[in-house]
Amino acid sequence: MTNVVDLICYPVKGCAGTSMSDALLTPAGLAHDRSFMVISEDGTFRTQRRHPRLALILPAVSTDGTRLTLAAADGGDGTGRFGTLCLDVTTSAPRRDVDLFGTAYQGIDQGDEASAWLSEFLGTPSRLVRVPPEHNRITEGLTSGPSGYADSSAVHLLSRASLALLNQRLAERGAPALPMSRFRPNIVVDSDWAALPHAEDRARRISVGGAELGYAKLAVRCAVTLVDQEAGARRGPEPLRTLATYRRAASGGVVFGAKFSVITPGKLSVGDEAVVQEWGNAEPQKLPPT
Repeated sequence: MTNVVDLICYPVKGCAGTSMSDALLTPAGLAHDRSFMVISEDGTFRTQRRHPRLALILPAVSTDGTRLTLAAADGGDGTGRFGTLCLDVTTSAPRRDVDLFGTAYQGIDQGDEASAWLSEFLGTPSRLVRVPPEHNRITEGLTSGPSGYADSSAVHLLSRASLALLNQRLAERGAPALPMSRFRPNIVVDSDWAALPHAEDRARRISVGGAELGYAKLAVRCAVTLVDQEAGARRGPEPLRTLATYRRAASGGVVFGAKFSVITPGKLSVGDEAVVQEWGNAEPQKLPPT
């Protein structure tokens, strides 16, 4: 039996995630996942690619979404001077234009207090925005679906077996093992069908808990995987260097994990069985053998 072994929500895009034992899966992914985003003054989203210290920001959002707290891991600089910022989330403030990978969207500005805290922490002028209720972004893939401020599809699923194979290959190259946090998944699965590395690449429909997921695309990896999530700093060429030796996609880049859209919302819990209702006949992209 394949089970969910971890559920992780990232309320603020690019910031740290929070593991949960239970979560509500909405049409746009786990409740509150990537519903906030840090932007520059001109509206461009901030990312760990250029601001790895985002990984040291620990967000938490209330169940009803009306309160957001931002804390700094180890105080952000070891002094504790940043403390914890508690915000009342607004959905009625003026909208502002935001840019996500060159596409224009709208965001609800969360005010000057959040801006000041983030600007000091990141060392560059920044603001915090929330997905507006009228947000109607639909991401593409084999199964399309709504998404908040995630890079693409609403849910990123990864198996422990895929990470174990990568760590085996890293060890063969004399490199240290990497934790699952490097890849920032929403759902982690293990055992049975997920005991085969990269089986998630071929799963086309998955029922889990009270929900159902539809395969969208492979997860193309970027420089965020080079960031040590606990240190908030970029570390060398791994895992991209090793992934490129056996997970290079025909269309370019390297792939690791799979993205899914939500077909049926519902409640998820750690321990839920993940049942593949439909398998793909072949890899969606031509990949070297694992």
